[in-house]
Amino acid sequence: MSKTSSDVRHTSIGSSASKRKTAKPAAKVAKKARKSALLSEAEIREVFRRFHAANPEPKGELEHINPYTLLVAVVLSAQATDAGVNKATRALFKVADTPEKMLKLGEEKLRDHVKTIGLYRAKAKNVIGLSQRLIEDYDGVVPSDREALESLPGVGRKTANVVMNIAFHQPTMAVDTHVFRVANRVGLSRGQTPLAVEEDLMHVVPKEYAMHAHHWLILHGRYVCKARKPECWRCLINDICRYPDKTPAP
Repeated sequence: MSKTSSDVRHTSIGSSASKRKTAKPAAKVAKKARKSALLSEAEIREVFRRFHAANPEPKGELEHINPYTLLVAVVLSAQATDAGVNKATRALFKVADTPEKMLKLGEEKLRDHVKTIGLYRAKAKNVIGLSQRLIEDYDGVVPSDREALESLPGVGRKTANVVMNIAFHQPTMAVDTHVFRVANRVGLSRGQTPLAVEEDLMHVVPKEYAMHAHHWLILHGRYVCKARKPECWRCLINDICRYPDKTPAP
């Protein structure tokens, strides 16, 4: 899963260089999108009605067994693809699916499991750190509230939102690069930061669609509304979307 800079804590993952690399394209999208009007309340409801009709129960694509393995998978997904994380964690979670087992495995062996993932050394350190904290402060149980989650090494707002939504069924909005791009292109938000987009979405998305909204937007951005060349000709909300530079059919 793509990761915003707010999810980088206690490591070198969030260097200023990496922030500049991810911020520039997003800023361009937001700047271009601000030239067009936002969707109306009726249009927003229709957008999510169509998403729901096409995929009533969208799922996150990070494989996990329980709330703990979900938390680990999301932490590992910083600046990495879900497919790449899944490939590494299938073997990892067979031997370490609890904080206790992860500590027993140890940081060195954990690094061996996740070395195909970018920034794996820093991420392995965070996974060991959060596992230790979970045992010491939460009896080995992943907490369900934001403040507690964000106190863990490697866990920022987006990671907390994902865990709260998927593991604890709370209607949060996890804004990654896909959600940021789609929200600005479509006309759901003109936010210039992930937090601003999150706040806009929490305000405008109809309550009945709030639980799955960020999943629909992530999947739409990943497979249809792509960063470099959106496939507008097969977009189910093409007629509503405010994006001015729609891509014609090939």
